[in-house]
Amino acid sequence: MQAVFIDRDGTIGGTCHFIHPKDFKLFPNAQEAINLLKRVGLKVFAISNQYRISRGEATIEEFTEQFTKFGFDQAYICPHEQECNCRKPKSGMLIEASEQHHLDLTRCIVIGDVGDTDMLVAHAVGAQKIIVRTGWGEASLTKYRKNWIQTRPDYIAEDILDAVNWILKNKINL
Repeated sequence: MQAVFIDRDGTIGGTCHFIHPKDFKLFPNAQEAINLLKRVGLKVFAISNQYRISRGEATIEEFTEQFTKFGFDQAYICPHEQECNCRKPKSGMLIEASEQHHLDLTRCIVIGDVGDTDMLVAHAVGAQKIIVRTGWGEASLTKYRKNWIQTRPDYIAEDILDAVNWILKNKINL
């Protein structure tokens, strides 16, 4: 594995709705999960749709600062509310990361809580897919499963730490 891409809202903390970076709180085990990935030498990237930036409710710099504080190597943030090439489930953010960091996306993992964005973008580029039950995860696996029925997650995790422990156990040779 070369890198892990992690969604923000509902995956590492917050709720299923917009929370300004200054008010955002990590889930209790999220920092430990990020630190574990970093300790084994994996690149850890944030990948997040944040259309509230286009409405002037926050800035890319505020999100970038937050992700840096959490230990992410880099943040890929789509600020657009309208259709674009970077808003998940489109793959623009992952492709940009692969070009900047010379990544083979088939050797990367995407962790998120939304099936019809996080899992579909991972599927589009051939990355491994882990959905967490936190945030929208449970609803994505039940109520909204029809929206991404053709895509199967590689692992269904209880939370971000469970996802990272699965990666460390199954996906990389240390």
